[in-house]
Amino acid sequence: MITDYSFPPGFLWGSATSAYQIEGSPFADGGGASIWHRFVHTPGLTADGCTGDIACDHYHRYKEDVALMRSLGLKAYRFSIAWARVLPEGTGRVNPGGLDFYDRLVDTLLEAGIEPLPTLYHWDLPAALDDRGGWLNPDVAAWFADYAEVMFRKLDGRARRWATLNEPWVVTDGGYLHGALAPGHRNLFEAPIASRNLMLAHGAAVQRYRAVGRHEIGIVVNLEPKHPASGSEPDLAATRRSDAYMNRQYLDPLFGLGCPEEMAEVFGPAWRDWTAEELALAAQPIDWLGVNYYTRGVMRADAASWPVGAAYVRQPGATYSETGWEVFEKGLEETLLWVKERYGNPPVYVTENGSAFFDPPTATGGRVRDPHRLDYLHRHLKAVHGAIRAGADVRGYMVWSLLDNLEWSLGFSKRFGIVHVDHESQARTPKDSARFYAQIVATNGSALAGDPHGLAETWPA
Repeated sequence: MITDYSFPPGFLWGSATSAYQIEGSPFADGGGASIWHRFVHTPGLTADGCTGDIACDHYHRYKEDVALMRSLGLKAYRFSIAWARVLPEGTGRVNPGGLDFYDRLVDTLLEAGIEPLPTLYHWDLPAALDDRGGWLNPDVAAWFADYAEVMFRKLDGRARRWATLNEPWVVTDGGYLHGALAPGHRNLFEAPIASRNLMLAHGAAVQRYRAVGRHEIGIVVNLEPKHPASGSEPDLAATRRSDAYMNRQYLDPLFGLGCPEEMAEVFGPAWRDWTAEELALAAQPIDWLGVNYYTRGVMRADAASWPVGAAYVRQPGATYSETGWEVFEKGLEETLLWVKERYGNPPVYVTENGSAFFDPPTATGGRVRDPHRLDYLHRHLKAVHGAIRAGADVRGYMVWSLLDNLEWSLGFSKRFGIVHVDHESQARTPKDSARFYAQIVATNGSALAGDPHGLAETWPA
């Protein structure tokens, strides 16, 4: 029985958000439109017609939010930069007002003793670039590298760990294949083009960082272990395709292993092999890998589940979050150890991990009790510790999310935050999960050995 849950010295404890989900005011101080601004303002594409015009009003309340992070004892904050704030047309003219916002945010974080972890792209492509083809345009890698250099020259040194992209699989699957996310395309032939161009843009940005940056750069991917629903050959084959499509499609090229052979089976006539030059650009050496983990997939063969031919199987007796994701903490340890074994044990940060469960729209008596989310975090943090004990080089953990925010096309209907946001008043209230997490951070994990719900009662320590 494990009794010592201490994490390695210097382990980086923090939280994560993204620009469009929390900032609001997309056009403030000269900012430009993004594909998400267009998407949410198209009738029928988001729950209840919700938009990010206000979101959590972080653009105006960032000092309050940083003070909140400090009160929880967080050591790091992962946020994303809205490309269209900095370059309203996507290329060319730099907007001083947008650049200044991130300048002030980083300074405020450092003054609070919190390490800034900027992500250059979290899904909000400038609309002006979408008009030029967006992630389908072969010039997009150069556009992205130029934008990245603007940010590197402004913030590098104060920001020492950069991420290029967040979850290229979601960008492609949701935005170009199934149309559930911006820019809302549904095209089998576009999806592999977008995937390839995203990874080329990543590689070009890494090259640019090596030329002008001085610290560390990586990429963030969402990973999901795939388990077969049965031992039948159709289910096993469906599981292999699903794993290749979601996990190995990005990580294999990133680590110099080429493209998974299953991709040709998934995309059929829409697939073309990458050239040697493309593979070399995507495989630029990184300093760390960000892993986002939420659930696993138990897969069965299903020809109607286009294009992978694999469908999820709901597990009897399992707990599911409000997004329909199984709570399966063992999958996080499995994922971290899989990365260790397959890709040579790179330095890894868990850059997102969290869950959506019901919370009331308004806090009562200054407190929000969220036992299911608290339990989720407790279980998953133990899984991270287990992976570290087994030799995985995990160096930090960012809970998703700091705030209840705009959950993309789901609007404000799903709450992931450890801090409750009343979307009418914008009042922030740390939930019991935040109180628990603060105790974990303060003890560098050792408090995991105690009663998790009791920890919420004793905050602040």
